[in-house]
Amino acid sequence: MHTERGFDRLVNFSDAVVAIAITLLILPLVDTATELNDKTVSELLADNWVKLLVFVISFAVIGRFWLAHHRMYENIVGYDKPLLWANLFWLLTIVFLPFPTELIAAGAGESSPATSALYIGTMVLSSFAGTAQMMIILRHPELQAPEVRGTLSLIPTLVASSMMLLVFLVVVVFPEVGLFALLGLVLTGPVQAVVQRLSKRAKAPAV
Repeated sequence: MHTERGFDRLVNFSDAVVAIAITLLILPLVDTATELNDKTVSELLADNWVKLLVFVISFAVIGRFWLAHHRMYENIVGYDKPLLWANLFWLLTIVFLPFPTELIAAGAGESSPATSALYIGTMVLSSFAGTAQMMIILRHPELQAPEVRGTLSLIPTLVASSMMLLVFLVVVVFPEVGLFALLGLVLTGPVQAVVQRLSKRAKAPAV
């Protein structure tokens, strides 16, 4: 039996796990504070600017995933076993992300092709785990809030996942590109808008 209390626990647990994962990102930077010694704060920051940059990027990545997850769960009022397991897998990918983040930071930004693939590959899994959750929600209208039934669409999350997969393939095929391939994700919004527009035209009744 899936109760309202069980759904609240699911959401609260997910938020707590994401909060812990995003907090773990700062721990390597906290450790650098012990290196201050005779250095000034400015010198310490200059020596660790790569770690700062990677921290900000990964913070933004996890934050973006959480925002998408938050919007998704704002539209539902219940859960079932498939959604529960899909959400747990999504949390697994979120918790794992600090590991490749630290690999990149430890390499002073000179990430190997394998590290870049691991970092972006983790993001791909997170994205598709979110898509899987949306697919489950769409297949079970009883999970959706009454006011949004019939209005939800798979297109935004599917386009986002596809763009993430494309970036991953670019890194695998052209390893010299490295993490700069992530810049391609800025096209996600425009591509989503175009696909949604084309989808609406396809569904529009012929005159």
